[in-house]
Formats: sequence, C-alpha cells, structure tokens
Amino acid sequence: MQIQSLGHAVIKVRNLARSEAFYSGVLGMPVINRTERMTFFSFGNHHDFAIAAVGDDAPQPEQQAVGLAHLAFCLGRDFDALRAAKAQLDAEGIDTRPIEHGKTYSLYLADPDGNGIELYIDRYDDWRDSPVQKPISVPLAI
Repeated sequence: MQIQSLGHAVIKVRNLARSEAFYSGVLGMPVINRTERMTFFSFGNHHDFAIAAVGDDAPQPEQQAVGLAHLAFCLGRDFDALRAAKAQLDAEGIDTRPIEHGKTYSLYLADPDGNGIELYIDRYDDWRDSPVQKPISVPLAI
C-alpha cells in the first residue's frame, strides 16, 4: 500500500451554524456543500475538510485522551499573511499562541468547540532533503 495524499479530514462540532461561521467566516474557508448535519469546505479538491454536527450537549473530549490533537492549515510562505491572520483573529477576540517550529511559523488557536487549529506558513523546503531534523518549538513574536 502506498498512500498518495490526505483526502480530507472531518471533525465533530456541537453547533453546525456556529462552526460554519467560524471556519467560513473567520478563517475564510470556501463552503462547497451542506447537508443537514455536515458542511464541506474545499481548497481545490472536491472536499478537503468537513464539520459534522453531533449536538449542543456533546461532551468535551478529555485533554489527555487519544484522538486528534489539532488540524494544521497552511497560509503559504508569506510572513505578512501570518501577521494579517493574527490581526484578524485578535480583532475577533480569538486567543492565539504563536510558535516557531524552525521550518514553519505557526499560530495555535481553538475553534468554538475547543478543537485545536494551527495556521502556519512554510519558511523553506529544505526539510525535503533532510526530513529527520528535529524541529524546534519556541514562542514567536508577531
């Protein structure tokens, strides 16, 4: 077996309308389809990401439980794009944690249900030539 790429990711949310407003309105993800319990977003494939409603009373997952830690979305290579994202999130009152990972600059935040989100820019592609290097993680001043 040889996996060629990640097809899509689906996360569970409590309130579909609230989460769609966050992912589409705040993060600017284009909506391509809706069903009664799901919203699908695309970055160029038929769907790359989706949210699935599980109900307003769904329990919060345990921090130390096995499961998804976060989803990472690439903003490109331009540091100004990361700066603009931080300014927009600040204006929305969304807390972020900026981190430098060596090869990337990242902003960590949570969606309305507490799902972890990373917005990042790639700094360079030399990781392709030496992919085993240990990344650094230090606070980033934006």
